Amino acid sequence: MERYAWTALPDAVRDAVQRHIGPVTAVRDVEQGQNCSTALVFQDDVFVKGVRGVSPQMRWLRNEVAASGLAPGFAPEVRFCADVDADDRWFVAGFEYVHGRPADLSPGSADLEVVAATVTGLGELPGGVAPSLGERWGVSDWWLRWAALAPATGWDVDLLTEWSGAAADLVHGGSLLHTDLHEHQLVIDDAGSVRVLDWGRPASGARWVDTAFLVVRLIAAGHEPPAAEAWAETVAGWPARSDSAVTAFACYVAGLWSYRAATAPFPGATRLGEAARSYARYRLGEVTQ
Repeated sequence: MERYAWTALPDAVRDAVQRHIGPVTAVRDVEQGQNCSTALVFQDDVFVKGVRGVSPQMRWLRNEVAASGLAPGFAPEVRFCADVDADDRWFVAGFEYVHGRPADLSPGSADLEVVAATVTGLGELPGGVAPSLGERWGVSDWWLRWAALAPATGWDVDLLTEWSGAAADLVHGGSLLHTDLHEHQLVIDDAGSVRVLDWGRPASGARWVDTAFLVVRLIAAGHEPPAAEAWAETVAGWPARSDSAVTAFACYVAGLWSYRAATAPFPGATRLGEAARSYARYRLGEVTQ
């Protein structure tokens, strides 16, 4: 999305922000994130995101505002939100600015223990009004779509599509899910506490699903699949999964992320697609042994 610096924002948007935070004495841009039109930190205290135009990105930002109530103590507190009519329709939201550093997910990292504890805590939260992940995953032909773009050499696309089609029924549940946990969403402060950012696409589903997403991220960070699953065993809720459910999950995510990397690449997309396919291959090997 086109990004706007503070001085480039429409006057109506800047006025709306200042009505809530007061006079701006210090402001800096935040470069991370591709799903907003502006991302700014004010006075090193308030983080403001804004989206121009009605779009999925605007809906995701509204989800982030709602997540403050879904995941209290984990999600950043909301300071304000506002719809603004300017050159286009805008939605802006201010959050507490979370100080800290991204979690280190690499093999041997001391952060892995506190990340496991954080995911355990998240899994205890009810899904509430969050939409069902199973319903979101109604489309399951990602492997066929990806294979139509480039030869999927070495892959049984029909088998993977069959497994992917089973995923929606197997991820149902009543727990709150973030669905996009990775190192930059897990911010650790100097005291070792973890906050969870960017709740753009929360869902309700099986408790083990966020752990499974992190297994793929650990593989992308350098873990071998068995080591990543050994870490997952330290997260409450993981033992309740079935092998078939995790295999279906892995196949679904590998197809989806491979297709996205080919059609709408984002930073790290190729590496994530490779990690997801590595996990799918490992899971398929496990169920056929």
